[in-house]
Amino acid sequence: MTTHARTPLPAPSSSLLRSAGRILPGLALCAGISALAFALEHLEALATGRAWLEALVLAILLGTALRSVWTPSESWRPGIAFSAKMVLEIAIVLLGASLNMAMIVAAGPALLAGIAAVVAMALAFSFLIGRALGLPKRMAVLVACGNSICGNSAIAAVAPVIGADGKDVASSIAFTAVLGVLVVLGLPLLVPLLSMSETQYGVLAGLTVYAVPQVLAATAPVAAASVQIGTLVKLVRVLMLGPIVLALSIFGQALRDDTNEGGVKPAARRLAVNKLVPWFIIAFLGMAALRSHGFIPEVALAPIAKTATILTIISMAALGLGVDIRVVARAGGRVTAAVTLSLILLAAVSLGLIRLLGIA
Repeated sequence: MTTHARTPLPAPSSSLLRSAGRILPGLALCAGISALAFALEHLEALATGRAWLEALVLAILLGTALRSVWTPSESWRPGIAFSAKMVLEIAIVLLGASLNMAMIVAAGPALLAGIAAVVAMALAFSFLIGRALGLPKRMAVLVACGNSICGNSAIAAVAPVIGADGKDVASSIAFTAVLGVLVVLGLPLLVPLLSMSETQYGVLAGLTVYAVPQVLAATAPVAAASVQIGTLVKLVRVLMLGPIVLALSIFGQALRDDTNEGGVKPAARRLAVNKLVPWFIIAFLGMAALRSHGFIPEVALAPIAKTATILTIISMAALGLGVDIRVVARAGGRVTAAVTLSLILLAAVSLGLIRLLGIA
């Protein structure tokens, strides 16, 4: 009888060490960029009496500048991806502890209904703009969902349901990273131009900015109240992804039946239910509920908020490292026009909602 020696399974601790080793270089890079952003913010305050560009925005700009002259190799990418996703999601959960529930109650069901209406209108009009510019149906749907809900995350979630191929997805997201950063940098300028209050600006940012981290970056330079209401509005928009994906899976057969340029009908794939509502949104609301019921002591709120800020800035650095300004040159003219016009329309509808609801 022949005996075969069994290969010992790797110890869990060694597996964790290997994972940490892969993440550490990129995470350290993002932390270093964040430290530099904090230092520049401090120097601004010393030189001019105030920080005109806060560390959140500086981290994005520094990351984008570095990415424009250097493409991270494979050894850096796991840590950058970890910083852009997991670090950010933890920061969002912690941000729930600072959420002012009284502000949510004051907003009332009218704002929630208004958010849903804005998303529905933006989806319809963005799709029509894409089709009018000659985009294929599937790509028009991807652009509409990306603009109206949550940028690249919505595109990635909708793509398998409607049978979109890699080319559709790549073309749809090529411009959103750069345009998203431009919106983050330019949107605060509307506060003095339109004489907006902190709450009004928070609602506008939550309704128009693509991704949750970009909402944080766009609202932090204005006011803490803008951060809170902007995050809330944005998370409600993200929650619309589930119903939209469900509706497309039920009623989107015509999209799945369309053939691509090669005459082949792409196969639609089912989307996992757990991807319809991200875990961090549930945890964020849970943290807010704990705060509102007094389960988080007051003494812990300041350290939690500080930790959330640091983690957010690290994720901003990762966001900047993921932005290649050269994608604008590669994005198709029709896609660029569709995304830009849809975003302008979304901003106009959002301002209309603010006026309609009389948000002060």
